[in-house]
Amino acid sequence: MRILVVGAGALGGYFGACLARAGRDVDFLVRPARAELLRARGLRVRDLDGGVESTPVSVVTADRLGADYDLVLLAVKSYGLEAAIKDLSPAVGPRTAVVPFLNGMRHVDALVERFGADRVYGGVGLVQTRLGAEGEVERVGDLAELVYGPLSDTPVQPLERVHAALDGAGFAATPAPAIRQRMWEKWVFLATLGACTCLMRGTIGPVNRAPGGAEFTSAMTDEAVAIATASGFPPGEEFLRWARSVISDTTAANSTTLYWDLTHGNPVEADHIIGDLVHRARDLGVPAPLFSLARTHLSVYAAALAADA
Repeated sequence: MRILVVGAGALGGYFGACLARAGRDVDFLVRPARAELLRARGLRVRDLDGGVESTPVSVVTADRLGADYDLVLLAVKSYGLEAAIKDLSPAVGPRTAVVPFLNGMRHVDALVERFGADRVYGGVGLVQTRLGAEGEVERVGDLAELVYGPLSDTPVQPLERVHAALDGAGFAATPAPAIRQRMWEKWVFLATLGACTCLMRGTIGPVNRAPGGAEFTSAMTDEAVAIATASGFPPGEEFLRWARSVISDTTAANSTTLYWDLTHGNPVEADHIIGDLVHRARDLGVPAPLFSLARTHLSVYAAALAADA
C-alpha cells in the first residue's frame, strides 16, 4: 500500500518515520524548504534519552504529486488545513483513503465535502512529541498511538487493509469502527486541559492547587461533557474517570500543545479546538461561559501575534 504523509511535524514526522523504518512505502508531502532539509539530513527523531535517530525518507512537493496513493495520512495544524487540502488533492484517486489526525471535528466536514465520505476516515493521534529548533521531532513522553476508522459504511479502502498498512510499525495501531466517539472524547479532554492551562497560564497541577482552581477545572470539564452529550456523543464512564483524574491532578505538570504554543509565541489552534466547541454549544443551547472566555482570551493573543507578524 502506498502511503502519503502530509506534514512532517511533531505527529506526522514521528509516525511517518516509524512507518518508513518498518519498510512501508511512504512519501512525505512537505514544503520545498522542509523537503530540502529532509533530503539532506533525513527525518531526525530524538528519543527520551536524548539520542537522535535519522531516517532517510522519500519527500515530494505539491507540484510533483500524482494520484497513485492508497492512503493519505493528514497531520497538519488546523490553521494549515485549507492549504493542505489544496496541496494533497492531486494525490487522491478513486481508491484513496484520507485519514486525518487533527484535533476537534471541524476538519471532518471540510474533508468530506471535498473528497466524499467514502474516501475519508476519522482519526485520533496520541503522541507526546514536539518539533525542535532544528526541525527534529522530540519525544517528551512514551505515548504513541494512532486510532482510525471509516466514516462511511462503504469506504473505498476497508478498515482491515488500512489497519494492515499501519500495524506493526513500532507504535500502537488501533482500528475503531466507532471512530467519531473516540474523536469526541479526545476533543473533550484536549479542549478542557488546553482551556484550563491557557486561561490560567500554568500547567494543571498549579492550577488545581490555586484557590478556586479545583472548582474551576471541574466546571470546565462539566461544560465540555455537556456539549459532547448534547451533540450525541456522551463520553464513556471509563474515559470520564480517567479524564477527570488527569484534569483534577494537583501535582502533575500536564498541559497541551495549545498551551505550549501560547507560551512560546507560536500560532495556536484556538478556532479549531476551542472556538468550534463554543459554536456548537451556542447552536445547541448549551451554556459554555468558561469556554467562551477561553476563546476570547486566545483570540486576543492571536490578534496580537498577527499584528506583530
